Amino acid sequence: MSQEKGNVSRRQFIGGLAATSAVGTLLSPDVGKGETLELRKPAALHKGDWVGLISPASPVFEPSSIQEGIMALEKLGFRVKPGKHIDKKFRYLAGSDQERAHDLMDMFTDAKIKAIFALRGGYGTIRILPYLNYDVIRRHPKILIGYSDITSLHLAIHKLAGIVTFHGAVALSTFNDYSTKYFWQTLGGTEPIVAIDDSPEAMPMALIPKGAPDKVRGKLIGGNLTLLTATLGTPYEPDTTNKILFLEEVGEEPYSLDRMFSQLEQAGKFRSAAAVLIDRCNRCKPADYRPAFENSFSVEELVKDRIGPVGVPVVYGLAIGHVANKPVLPLGIEAEVDLKNKRIALVERAVEP
Repeated sequence: MSQEKGNVSRRQFIGGLAATSAVGTLLSPDVGKGETLELRKPAALHKGDWVGLISPASPVFEPSSIQEGIMALEKLGFRVKPGKHIDKKFRYLAGSDQERAHDLMDMFTDAKIKAIFALRGGYGTIRILPYLNYDVIRRHPKILIGYSDITSLHLAIHKLAGIVTFHGAVALSTFNDYSTKYFWQTLGGTEPIVAIDDSPEAMPMALIPKGAPDKVRGKLIGGNLTLLTATLGTPYEPDTTNKILFLEEVGEEPYSLDRMFSQLEQAGKFRSAAAVLIDRCNRCKPADYRPAFENSFSVEELVKDRIGPVGVPVVYGLAIGHVANKPVLPLGIEAEVDLKNKRIALVERAVEP
């Protein structure tokens, strides 16, 4: 596909969509917007519902992977509407920023669509944030689910539209027994409390400050470590005050984790939180070929060195992101962390039954 076909001029884009108000011009969101919004929950999912499938970040390498994602969602019992530009490719992006923003807004404004799935992550969702109309999204609260690079969408939409979004599997993830169980328990709306058992990949450990209670409660906020750190100083920066901050990452060298942990600590994101949850950081180790340094920290050592001294409860070694078995973590929903047993539970419904 040529670059010319993969791009839409800003004038064409705005002109074609202005009538629906689904997408506006390149926006400069108010930094304070969303802090006072009353949280809205989307409707629960049921088999037979229509769901949208979009590529808001990177494209798939094989075109057949789009059909694979559709089939995975159909196997869960859904009818699937693919995004208009889901097959587009522009370098490492799944089409232009405007095309990807268009597909997301189209799913939010389509009355028949009950949930929006990302086909995959990769990179690029941060680029479309200024093109989204958060007022329109708030008027059409729907389940938005994905992880990794989709973190940018979660944090922006949760803050500026004030709706619950869901950190969980993308369409090309593994929908095994564990993941499917928590998918339906969290998004099906039948469970008032969802206690999350350890997945086979998890090896939970805890740092519990002296005098800390056995259990800590707070609203969930978080996602991918790199993407969350990238929001600092932007309109999408999350407030972690009295919240349970969860972080996941994959394939980063320890020094890179060190830098991001240090930045979040210096920005006050750890010390203001009620608790911090960190996954195992799959493949986070010195590079096999030409590592950055001859000597290195392990992830466990970094957590103890960078976050331990802050004095907030920390549970690490969880399975949250880049693993086959992962739960669904809804941003904005009250959760409880059992520090003694290193377990997490959602203590309110994340969707409207």
